[in-house]
Amino acid sequence: MTRTARELLETTTRELAPDPGSNPLIPLIARGEADRAVLAALALEQRRVIPADRRAFLHLAERADPKSAAYFTALAEGETLAAEHLETFTAACGVDETRADAYTPLPGCQSYPAYVAWLALNADPSDVVLALTANFSAWGGYCATIAKALRTHYGFTEEPCAFFDFFAQPSPDLDRMATEAVQAALDEETLNEPRAHQYAHLLQTYEAMFWTTLGETS
Repeated sequence: MTRTARELLETTTRELAPDPGSNPLIPLIARGEADRAVLAALALEQRRVIPADRRAFLHLAERADPKSAAYFTALAEGETLAAEHLETFTAACGVDETRADAYTPLPGCQSYPAYVAWLALNADPSDVVLALTANFSAWGGYCATIAKALRTHYGFTEEPCAFFDFFAQPSPDLDRMATEAVQAALDEETLNEPRAHQYAHLLQTYEAMFWTTLGETS
């Protein structure tokens, strides 16, 4: 029986859901046991990730069919807004521009955006839609946990939490665009599911590497 795009997205997300033990840092943040220096490092790493991902999404949009292009353009616009929220969080962590400029990013944290850039250059955009959508589910859950912990255990006010709130909130429009993009690829028989699964698996692996590396800074 032919699967719909919605069924494929849900199945892929479920199959590639990360092992709860693959992220040792999020439980520490959830309990308020992570050092504030880790939060600062998180902000500094994301200052490199967000603009890199934005440029990668724009490049994917340029290479993609109309449905996938709409999805990647929306992602890039979201990264622009997230960057503004990130500045507020970074300042709340006590990081000024001098410290930010002097910071040396961690290879384990920057492997994720490096791979997204590789996908932007080498992968079929339709396959990337499926891979990214599966990965975003885990990222959104992490952000929801962090947003709650920042308020509960670290005394952050609403504005510094907006970066994590932004990614934690479901986006029906983005979900619709992803579904339409995958459906168009299915209809045109251009979607390579095994390859998309490989991409998604690597994204999840690099995601786990990001958090493990960050946790080692504490």
